[in-house]
Amino acid sequence: MKERQFMVIGAGRFGSALATTLYQLGHEVVVIDKNEAAVEAIMNQVTHTAIVDGTDEETLRKLGCSNFDAVIVAIGDNLEANILATVAAKSAGATRVISKGVSQLAARVLDRVGADEVVRPEHDMGVRLARQLATPSIVDAFKLGENHGVVEIEAESALCGRLSELRLPNRFGVQVIAVNRGGNLEISPRADYEIQRGDRIVMIGSNDAITRLREYLSK
Repeated sequence: MKERQFMVIGAGRFGSALATTLYQLGHEVVVIDKNEAAVEAIMNQVTHTAIVDGTDEETLRKLGCSNFDAVIVAIGDNLEANILATVAAKSAGATRVISKGVSQLAARVLDRVGADEVVRPEHDMGVRLARQLATPSIVDAFKLGENHGVVEIEAESALCGRLSELRLPNRFGVQVIAVNRGGNLEISPRADYEIQRGDRIVMIGSNDAITRLREYLSK
């Protein structure tokens, strides 16, 4: 896996969790925050830290903001600071800025001021949990860009049988890319592959296709 470089602005709970996880996954991570205590708490768990103002364009420029694969603005409790940091990062040359928004309004504003992507952790986790509760057979799901996603489903009777008979691409518009059976992974299974109860099926499709599949499994 190629090492990538990330800058995280804000060392709160979200920023710290994001930064330390990226570092544990083998990437270079720089974390900045005005709060000295917050920075000290994380300094031994990432590559570099700096006690600076993340809303200052010149400071971000000096830190080489434009050299990072992505700059994540993890300031969630102060919308003004979040907006200023997002604008400063883009103005300093950041090629990709991901900003944390705590509300729909905040997400719209951050999008307007130049954020390449806006995440709403609490909202997204709530939606994810609700979908899992509504469809217990769905083990995990995540977005793949704006219009597509990947979903992992534990097969029950409705999804058992040969793939050629289940006709998942025709019925729902999803493609099976892998099947996990007791730890044995079958990549790109053939049409004659037979899905058994308890298999974990990994599928890819458009958001609409995955929604159709969810609704079918929820019945």
